[in-house]
Amino acid sequence: MAGDKPVTLAAIAGAHGVTGEVRLKLFGEGVESLKRFRAFNDSSLTVSKLRDDGKGGAIARFAEVTDRNAAEALRGTVLTVPRSALPPLEAGEYYHADLLGLPAVSSDGTALGEVIAVENFGAGDVIEIKRPTGKRFMVPMRIEAVPEWDEARIVITAAFAED
Repeated sequence: MAGDKPVTLAAIAGAHGVTGEVRLKLFGEGVESLKRFRAFNDSSLTVSKLRDDGKGGAIARFAEVTDRNAAEALRGTVLTVPRSALPPLEAGEYYHADLLGLPAVSSDGTALGEVIAVENFGAGDVIEIKRPTGKRFMVPMRIEAVPEWDEARIVITAAFAED
């Protein structure tokens, strides 16, 4: 769908201990979703150990990171994989990365702007659309509000499109 752009799965939050391990903030479905990958960032970081930290994050060791200073230097680094490396989706499913940047159009054909964010505040995904004027509005990612989307555009039911 979205070519082979890099998709961010986690970010390095800082060092863990003195031997080069790092703490990870996860953006996916938990540590299990990371375990299918052995390398990140165009293979510049190779996983040698990965475990759940029991707090919603993870602890990782990369072969290229051998001490605390090297681990601390990676703070803020995002971990990416190519979009093509992600598992295939079922009908109606999507990766947030596939929605970002899509042009949004109303069900009546009016251009609305571009998807700039996908958030989840606990009741399901909400997409944020930025109009050409700079104004932003949010729409729930539910069938009544977003009846269709593909790699070229996302359609918003006219009643959900804010001026």
